[in-house]
Amino acid sequence: MSLIWSEDALRQALSRPAGPSSDFDLNADVIPPTGTLRPAGVLAAFHEDDGRLVLTKRASGLRHHPGQIALPGGKVDPGDADETAAALREAWEEVGLAASQVDMLGAMPPHRTVTGFSVAPLVGIIRGPFTPVAEPGEVEEVFTLPFAHVCNPANYRIEKRRWRDGWRNYHVAPYGPYYLWGATARILLGLALRMQA
Repeated sequence: MSLIWSEDALRQALSRPAGPSSDFDLNADVIPPTGTLRPAGVLAAFHEDDGRLVLTKRASGLRHHPGQIALPGGKVDPGDADETAAALREAWEEVGLAASQVDMLGAMPPHRTVTGFSVAPLVGIIRGPFTPVAEPGEVEEVFTLPFAHVCNPANYRIEKRRWRDGWRNYHVAPYGPYYLWGATARILLGLALRMQA
């Protein structure tokens, strides 16, 4: 498997079949709650120059997932046509990435979170120069990770921590000071596995 940035390889990976993922994948003893999942969209945006992936560190004052590493995105609002529209709107609001700069390649299977969302991970290419601008109320930092790190399954491992009344297993792929974990790591691991297929 080549870990050199290739837009064609990314397109081929997205064309390969894959099933949905979930925060419950590694926790067979935890029964997902019943009820309707709220739709959301996140954007995995790779820069055309070298494949670096844009990620955010969420603000520490947020109610949901404070301080966590995340792909730009969020829940589908009433004004959004669908999950793609939500992901593009949130990318503009959170990091200043205009929809006109994003060449959408496709979607990965939905990911179910423990917080009751069905997240549609969208994949796109950033065209042209891009200087991120963090939205201070939501985003503490905007940074990038190399394509070779994100798309190498060997960089992912399983860790666990106390959660509610037991232990929760989850995927991680740390890089320097950035602790990539949970739903974001699981979504990106799914892409990495399709890259090597």
